Amino acid sequence: MEQRGHQLDRETFSCSICLDLLKGPVTIPCGHSYCMNCVKVLWNQRDQKGIYSCPQCGKTSKRRPALKKNFMLAALVDQLKTGLQAAHADHCYAGPEDVACDFCSGRKRKATKSCLFCLASYCEKHLQPHYDSAPLKRHKLMEPSKNLQENICSLHDEVMKMFCRTDQKCICYLCSVEEHKGHDTVSAAVERTERQRELEVKVEEIQQGIQDREKDVKLLQQEVETINHSADKTVEDSEMFTQLIRLIHKRSSDVKQQIRSQQETEVSRVKELQEKLEQEITELKRKDAELKQLSNTEDHNQFLHNYPSVSALSGSPHSSGIKIRPLRYFEDVTAAVSELRDKLQDILGDSWTNVSLKITDVDVLLSEPEPTSRAGFLKYSHEITLDPNTAHRCLLISEKNRKVTDMHKDQFYPDHLDRFTSWCQVLSRESLTGCCYWEVEWSGRGVSVAVSYKNISRCGYGNECGFGYNDKSWALDIFPNRYTFLYNSNKTSISAPGSSRVGVYLDHRAGLLSFYSVSDTMTLLHRVRTIFRQPLHAGFCIYNAGDSIVFVNK
Repeated sequence: MEQRGHQLDRETFSCSICLDLLKGPVTIPCGHSYCMNCVKVLWNQRDQKGIYSCPQCGKTSKRRPALKKNFMLAALVDQLKTGLQAAHADHCYAGPEDVACDFCSGRKRKATKSCLFCLASYCEKHLQPHYDSAPLKRHKLMEPSKNLQENICSLHDEVMKMFCRTDQKCICYLCSVEEHKGHDTVSAAVERTERQRELEVKVEEIQQGIQDREKDVKLLQQEVETINHSADKTVEDSEMFTQLIRLIHKRSSDVKQQIRSQQETEVSRVKELQEKLEQEITELKRKDAELKQLSNTEDHNQFLHNYPSVSALSGSPHSSGIKIRPLRYFEDVTAAVSELRDKLQDILGDSWTNVSLKITDVDVLLSEPEPTSRAGFLKYSHEITLDPNTAHRCLLISEKNRKVTDMHKDQFYPDHLDRFTSWCQVLSRESLTGCCYWEVEWSGRGVSVAVSYKNISRCGYGNECGFGYNDKSWALDIFPNRYTFLYNSNKTSISAPGSSRVGVYLDHRAGLLSFYSVSDTMTLLHRVRTIFRQPLHAGFCIYNAGDSIVFVNK
């Protein structure tokens, strides 16, 4: 608002001839004001014509008006000039968020450049020697930075121009021959070049992921429209039921309701996946921006200092995985209804079942068919390890982080925000997407095999932390003679022969999760169809001291 006020004042007190602030302002008879010199020059050019006019309103006079200085207007212009000069001066000085010039005495001006060689920042005035002096011209200048002192070695007070690959840190030359002697060291510039190439690959992966997902979002939107059109047409076709007897009219209502229910289910699944892909696009764009920002960092050391945290951003390479059924969703229902019309005697028998099955067969998002044999499942076998940072303190992690045992006493783990504090649970280190299969062996009185989002709560005894007792995890409780499936505190009892080995099959994109009892044959214990909105992690919960569970390969 202050700048707007200055702009308005400047326009008000400007000469319309030279377009600058009034100098020695004079006011002519019509009331308009100009610089004395500007209007003199203008009227001198018109002396021969003997007509003197105002440049703004055009009012003329045959006699040349006498010009006298407008002292009040001159005083106002002087005040305005003083205010503008002060505002300009304030703009040049460094504020709390600015990088200050290291060479200004008294009130410091804003730095316009920082020098990586001098490790100092300069305003325009003090930077000039870097442009004029031949030795200083070779220095590396960059945008003003507050982090220059991070380039100084705390041990030797030297500029850190080396990088230790062994310890993954920036060091000075003295460090390379003393504390880091014998380590794999290179110049910071060389290391930056290599990491820059890696960064460019990650950027390409993320950009490709964005393109793939945007393509999938468009495809899904088209399928929503096609599903709705097909369902609407099929509902219209089902009106042939009105030609049948009163009993068949009831069946007609059932078909409509079932079609609408399946339509709602399929559209909901497509839209939820569409929203998920759009969220992934947003997240990838954010990661892309962070990677590009790091890529454009001119300070090698600052780049390498920030590189470990930013380079962990995975691009999650992705190619279009959306598969769509042919554009015939509910047409088979119409055919089945027509057949019913000709077979009244079977209307309540097998033919009606056929109609119902045709409706529920509508499945837009085709997934990989679930295997029918253990050999088929093992093709999707995943090597999974446990994350000790998530394990409850009573749990012992062993066998290369693949086995967990309840020791009923603290294992002296270090404090960690990811650790379960009350529930005897542990999560896998790996996140699970796509099609995955793993098997576990358990022993004892009872354990739980689960999958969970990473953001499940960790602290306390509440349901928000326990596998299967919230909407962020799905769990199968296993006991010697019974099984229980849990989700969001809802329990489903399962009757099946007991087994010491359980297999878990996950098709993340299709929203399919299946638990199997593994022995000589594969026995399905429970199957879930849903939409997974985040990557999943495998999890275990141990209920009794001495009980254990382990990932097995075969």
